[in-house]
Parts: sequence; C-alpha cells; structure tokens
Amino acid sequence: MSGDDDSSGWQLTESDPGVFSELLRTLGVPLVVDELWSMDPDGLAILQPISAFIFLFKYVAGSSDASGGAGGAFDPDFPGFFAHQTVNNACATLAVVNALGNIDTEMGKDIKDTLEFARELDPQSRGMVLVSSLFLREAHNALSPPSVISLDGLNLPKRTEDAYHFVVYLPVAGSLYELDGLKPHAVRHAPVPSSGDWTGVAAETIQARIATYPPGAIHFSLMAVRPDPLPMLQAQLVANPTDEVLLARMAQEEEKRQRWAFENALRKANHLPLIHALVGALAKSGGLDAAVAGAKEKMRQRRARGQDMDED
Repeated sequence: MSGDDDSSGWQLTESDPGVFSELLRTLGVPLVVDELWSMDPDGLAILQPISAFIFLFKYVAGSSDASGGAGGAFDPDFPGFFAHQTVNNACATLAVVNALGNIDTEMGKDIKDTLEFARELDPQSRGMVLVSSLFLREAHNALSPPSVISLDGLNLPKRTEDAYHFVVYLPVAGSLYELDGLKPHAVRHAPVPSSGDWTGVAAETIQARIATYPPGAIHFSLMAVRPDPLPMLQAQLVANPTDEVLLARMAQEEEKRQRWAFENALRKANHLPLIHALVGALAKSGGLDAAVAGAKEKMRQRRARGQDMDED
C-alpha cells in the first residue's frame, strides 16, 4: 500500500512490467514480468512456465475478514517465506521479495543472503529486515521519479488519494497461496494439480476476486513472473537460425526490452529544467497566456463531463 506517511525513504513505484523486470535484473534474478490482459488458458500457455502472479488492486481498509478473505483461509503454519509490510510505499518490492522467497531460481548474493538470514525470523521481523536493507531500498527507488519539488512548510491541506496495493499468488507445497504483507498470515486458497500447472486455479481465484468489484471497474492490474525467455530463444536459434516463429518471438522480446529501457530512462530523468525552458520560451513568444487559458477551459470541460457521468 502507498501513502504519504511512514515511508522511511521508500518512494512510490509504478505498476509496470518494465519496472519490475529491471528490479529483478538489479537483484541478479533471471526472471522477467509481463502484463496480462486476460487469463484465458491459451494466453497463459504462451508465457509458461509462470512462477507467480503479481496482482495490483485498489486498497480498502478493513476489506478482508478475520479468516483471510477472498475465499481463502489464513495459514499460520505456512511452510514458505512470508514477510509483513512494515512501511508504506514498499509493497511493490515486498511482493517481489515474497515471491522470490518461494521460487527456486538463481539470484544475486545480496538478496540471497538477506533471504537466508530473514527466513528464520517471524513475518514481522522479516519485514523489518527487508525495509532496513539499503541495497533493496536503492534498487526500489532507482526507478521512481525524482522528487524535485518540495511542498513542505506550505501548510497545504492534505488530500485523500486512492491507495493501491500489490500482492502475490503462487503455488507452495501443493496449494495456491496469496501473500499479502498487510495480512497477519499467508492465505491458503486451494490445492493445485499434481501435474504442476497451477495457473488455472490461480486464474479462477483472481477472477473471483475481480468479480467483487463493480462492473467495468479498472482498479486492478495483473502481471506474470516467469523465467527470462531470451536465453532459451537464443539457444533454439543456434540450432534453427531460419525458424520464422523463433525469429518473430526473439524480435518481439528484444523490442519489448528496448521499450522498457527507454521508459525506465524517462522515469529516472528530472524533467523540470526542460519544462522550465519550454514555459520560458512560450512566454517569450507571447503564447503563454493563451496556453494557460486553453488549459483551464479544457479542465473545466473535463470536470463538466465528469459531473454528467456521475449524474448518469
């Protein structure tokens, strides 16, 4: 969950597969994250093997019941790794780390040592260890927009904004679990098939949760965590260098990574000098007043449309 207080130096991050994939790369983990637009079997089959799902939703305080909520039940004896969220704004990285603690994969020394140390602790202490890790906070903040303007000391009225929260769904010890750092325990939902394809059970569970929102609601997003497909594609192309299907998939993966790199570079940049220069140039040309008036008129029209929609 994100908020203005008790962030302890953790900044807001975007719900974007490029951000999560870059975080995993920084941690030395050979996994990537892809956004999902549906959970139909054919769509999921393209991304297999899937290690975990990251689910973003609009957080409502007190929305879960004492037994776990969302059709599951708390498991105080959860056999895997589960850490509590102890500061605001850290839920994205906490979701990733909670997933990594239950996935058999390679990882960098820092995150591996941290997980091994925290594994013997209780969930609350694990959460404290994670948010106290300087390398983890730096990796988290690296893709957050820089804070170039401070409003401290202006005594502006506080605005209440919607809060969003990340949780993880993945299989552990033969069952589908939900790992939500704001809950006291991991939530056990249902057994998964012994065949190993657990994503169908996860799809039913997540779709049931989405169905609790009003029709047409867009207060959530879903991403899949999976092994990086590039090494496998490269090995297959060595054996079949003219395979058009492999070449198309490789081109798609490379284009996606180029887009991620470009967008992540924009996230890291301080755009204030550019904005200042553009506004100054507009003022010198005599077009600033007209631009401001036009922007105000567009905002007035947008608010009017919003009121009409509310009345409907």
